[in-house]
Amino acid sequence: MNTPLIDPFHRAINYLRISVTDRCDFRCVYCMSEAMQFLPKKQLLTLEELDRMCSTFVRLGVEKLRITGGEPLVRRDIMSFFQSMSRHLENGKLKELTLTTNGSQLHRFADQLYAAGVRRINISLDTLDEEKFARVTRWGRLPQVMRGIEAAQNAGLRVKINTVALKGFNEDELFLLTEWCARRDMDLTFIEVMPMGDLEGEDRIGQYWPLTELRAKLAQQYTLSDLDERSGGPARYVKLVESGQKIGFITPLTHNFCESCNRVRLTCTGELYMCLGQEGKADLRMPLRDHPSNDKPLEMAIRQAIGRKPKGHDFDYSRQEIAGQMSRHMSHTGG
Repeated sequence: MNTPLIDPFHRAINYLRISVTDRCDFRCVYCMSEAMQFLPKKQLLTLEELDRMCSTFVRLGVEKLRITGGEPLVRRDIMSFFQSMSRHLENGKLKELTLTTNGSQLHRFADQLYAAGVRRINISLDTLDEEKFARVTRWGRLPQVMRGIEAAQNAGLRVKINTVALKGFNEDELFLLTEWCARRDMDLTFIEVMPMGDLEGEDRIGQYWPLTELRAKLAQQYTLSDLDERSGGPARYVKLVESGQKIGFITPLTHNFCESCNRVRLTCTGELYMCLGQEGKADLRMPLRDHPSNDKPLEMAIRQAIGRKPKGHDFDYSRQEIAGQMSRHMSHTGG
């Protein structure tokens, strides 16, 4: 039981993305519907159960925990969970504790996150235009996010901006976003929109802006130098020679990143998804709750799930139709 987590394709699984809530204070058009039906709170793992679950994964060799949602910082008392997880940083078994956030609550929690050992965060931001921001997030307000970004940097957190590339929406802001991040010493990663969830009124193919096109447009103004750097996630990086800025590309459609996948995703209800782009899952809540004082059944369930991890996903927008679409919303598994 002390052997590391290795999937059927000889990939070491050392990265866990865990959703602590399906709730969010935004309703981004590519992530969830405006009238989302959220889970009853009793179905969610408690913070104590989340601690036990994550600690089991750390004991099995997971070295990076990324906390996601929904919006993780809207969960009540979530700072107590971060504070508890910091013990794994202190004993050296966990190399990184981080989160992905929409930034709306960072003005409240940035200092506490740093105190708990968080050093890097990802902030989702698709536009610098206040009206467009309100439109794409439906409920979000850009000044609140900007206040959160400032608070995060003041607290000492390294900020990376994640921007979903949306055709006809933020194409005209490519250089604006790049230069804005450079001035603030923030890295920037572009993400292709993924076909997840049935979103009424949203044209997935119409939203899709392939990053091959985005990169070619970026190369019209900058010299791009490929980097070998990996951050433990799916992004591939280039350096803009003129500014020294690092730009990432997450390309699940134009060039999937499955061959080096080292991660699995746990939902707030204890479902383990071995692949973001497949429906296969494992129920970890049952062994967790059925054996409150014995972690062996949970460890066995985790190992059995990793043994079913697929080689890759099937996302495809070719021929003007969507293949490999997932019925669950992005917010369900936390991206």
